[in-house]
Amino acid sequence: MTHQPLAKIAQDLRDETVTATALAEAAIAAYEASESELNAYKHWAGPQMARQAGAVDQFFKSGQDQGPLMGIPVSAKDLYGVPKMPVFAGTDTALPASWQVAGPVVRAVTGQLGMISGKTHTVEFAYGGMGTNAHWGAPVNPWSASGAPRAPGGSSSGAGVSLAQGSALVALGTDTAGSVRVPAALTGQCALQTTRGRWSREGIVPLSPSLDSPGILCRTVEDLAYAFGAIDQGKPLAGRARDMTGLRIGVVQNTVWDACDPSIAETTRAALATLERKGAVLVEITLPHLEDALEIFGQGGLAAAELRSFMEMTFPERIARLDPMVRARVETADQIPAIEYLRRAEALTQFARKAAAVFEQVDVVMTPTVPISAPLLADLADPAAYRHANMLTLRNTAFVNLFGWCALSLPTGLDHNHIPVGMQLIALPRQEAALLAMGMAVETAIGRAPELLGAPPRAARLM
Repeated sequence: MTHQPLAKIAQDLRDETVTATALAEAAIAAYEASESELNAYKHWAGPQMARQAGAVDQFFKSGQDQGPLMGIPVSAKDLYGVPKMPVFAGTDTALPASWQVAGPVVRAVTGQLGMISGKTHTVEFAYGGMGTNAHWGAPVNPWSASGAPRAPGGSSSGAGVSLAQGSALVALGTDTAGSVRVPAALTGQCALQTTRGRWSREGIVPLSPSLDSPGILCRTVEDLAYAFGAIDQGKPLAGRARDMTGLRIGVVQNTVWDACDPSIAETTRAALATLERKGAVLVEITLPHLEDALEIFGQGGLAAAELRSFMEMTFPERIARLDPMVRARVETADQIPAIEYLRRAEALTQFARKAAAVFEQVDVVMTPTVPISAPLLADLADPAAYRHANMLTLRNTAFVNLFGWCALSLPTGLDHNHIPVGMQLIALPRQEAALLAMGMAVETAIGRAPELLGAPPRAARLM
């Protein structure tokens, strides 16, 4: 039942061959079987979801259709305001109740009677790519070998885990430097980072207003397209997978392969070879100003100063209580002069304009999503190891936000640790529909994630 594409599940709900109650019960059973080990959620709303499901079924029986997400279990990152659900934003204590007010993205889901399964864990204030949290613990990557838990990726750390767990079929996340694409890549899911400004940030705790964008994670690109259309326009996208023949894929050559795990490089290049055999045209490209943008990112980019400003104005008393991995960057952000912040912002605007010229020769740009395998959580306790892994993990995704583009990630196989490998596809601003059509073509060519990867060992063992 829940293994079907979202479009098929939605049709079955309307045909009354499956019920919202059955979907809720399956999500609750998956949660109860595995949450003690996987730790996907900060706040679980299973009882509320079960009650809502009964009401949704009555709507279906009476012929009332509220939208494409009606009756679909959806998890929400613990930055999103959801009425009557606490917002912690990864911190040690709940934020004031005013942060529970839903913004447009959540309202788009709940207005269609999508069922919020709960609030998934996040890195504190979303400031980190590994998925760790000193206050509440990290969700465990469901692909980890027994006894060796690995990082789930962040900052939307519980989002990908909730999908692999089976407690949600769509996950709401946010992305400032890779925060939906990284956890999707490391947990074998698909993710879409929308263009900054396409979807409102209202009702979402901010990290960096200049870079934040709401995003979604799903099990397949086909499901991403369905959920994106539902939230963006209130209806599924009309487009389908584009023809692979003649699709010009720009394979970035500079920087993104540096220090890349050999098994990740091999898996990614094997997927590219498959795409080429099926008609795609691979074009080796050098992405202008990639290194310049990443140099700014390594200095704290815009996010460090913006988060420090937000905290000083809103929660100054919490700075001393931050996760040490977050606090170290926040406490030094006041050393960035205003003139340096403005210089960085203007430089990134110019870099993005010049880098966009590559799209004159290609339809889509490709990189490995994450160049390293998910680290062992135990290894990330060392601050130096954490900093090194965090920067490498975010390197191939961060520049997309810095340039103001949109991107998606989809799985291509497993690395030497049997952790999923992600391929990142990148497009110019507000080209999400075209990007998803290309992503579906790639998915059709190399295989959908569930069939390509199989079941995550931890989730499968606990079900």
